[in-house]
Amino acid sequence: MKNIISLFVVLLMTQLLIAQTTDPKDTEVWEPEPRIVTPGKMNAAPSDAIVIFDGNNLDAFTDLSGNPASWTIEDGVMTVKPGTGDIQTRQYFGDIQLHMEWRSPKVIESEGQGRGNSGVFLQSRYEVQILDSYKNRTYSNGQAGAVYKQYMPLVNASVAPGAWEVYDIIFRAPRFNKDGIKTSSAYITVIHNGIVIQNHVEVLGTTEYIGMPKNKAHGKAPIKLQDHSNLVSYRNIWVREL
Repeated sequence: MKNIISLFVVLLMTQLLIAQTTDPKDTEVWEPEPRIVTPGKMNAAPSDAIVIFDGNNLDAFTDLSGNPASWTIEDGVMTVKPGTGDIQTRQYFGDIQLHMEWRSPKVIESEGQGRGNSGVFLQSRYEVQILDSYKNRTYSNGQAGAVYKQYMPLVNASVAPGAWEVYDIIFRAPRFNKDGIKTSSAYITVIHNGIVIQNHVEVLGTTEYIGMPKNKAHGKAPIKLQDHSNLVSYRNIWVREL
């Protein structure tokens, strides 16, 4: 109780001092000074980013068994090679800013979930859906930009098939204590083609196709891209650790 009273007195005195100040310099903060990061031009990676894919090779990726990724590269664009399976980054990540550009096939081969389907899985568990959702009705929490089966996007910002789409994703990883109990949920913000479609939503757990979310303890993990048998393409993928 004595410590609580002392803290209360300190806070009260601080508030009184702030209220009585007449010099604007008293509330200026000069240290520490934010470090300089040079922005990239035209969605290029900023100076402190980790480049995952720049069009040259798949060195940053493996398949789920740790073997070299076998998706195709042509003209600086990476495309799903159906039947070869998902790929994931060699590097493990926690809190990140992720930029990625993707394109669904121009030739429409199916409808609903069979049309331009892929996905980006943050920490290999939490999926932001990739789908051709341009004039293509499916369940709302499974369309492009959905946190799969948990949150539908606020709006449908999709462009026509064959055109490039842009995701900018802010991800805060979940926290677990030493007993494996989740103490803080993951949160995701998604900007799709410059439009906020997920606004700091609380992730309930793994994004399951069937069943309820799960919350098994984990640490940093790869970013995974899904082979859903559709010829979805990717370019200009980079990450900033937060």
